Amino acid sequence: MLKEKQVIELIIRELENSDIPAIWKINEEGLPGTGKVSEDEIANLLNYSELSLGAFDENELLGIVICLLPRTEYGSLNYAWFNKNYQDFLYVDRVAVTTNSRNKKIGSLLYEKVIAHAQKLEYPVAAEVSLKPPNPDSIRFHKRHGFAEVGVLHHEKKSVTMMLRNS
Repeated sequence: MLKEKQVIELIIRELENSDIPAIWKINEEGLPGTGKVSEDEIANLLNYSELSLGAFDENELLGIVICLLPRTEYGSLNYAWFNKNYQDFLYVDRVAVTTNSRNKKIGSLLYEKVIAHAQKLEYPVAAEVSLKPPNPDSIRFHKRHGFAEVGVLHHEKKSVTMMLRNS
């Protein structure tokens, strides 16, 4: 017996403050790769963001991407590394998809929007991926989207690969 293929019609739209509880939940599902944040920190990220998009199936948020321009007040050490080493970039602070929605091209769809936005700005896209603890799925995802390693940053208990995709 053939299984019916479920067709999802995604809507991509800007994230809003009313989405914060769902963003937080998706972020928690992505730990440790996404980095732990509170709902207040997510609100700040949305305020700082140049681009913050969600992939929705009807009213259910399935995936997010939040991007910043250089020199905002965001206090991330990884973001600070890009600020120190690059003049212009679109920084992907986080990209995450619900556990049940992974491997369905939702992350790729969101990244297409990020890359198109960066191309309009004529900026490269910057991102980091955890090496310790390892996140091999994210490294493969970023390489598949044209990212290359431009450095490694070591923190106390964590290491990340710094990646860049030229527009």
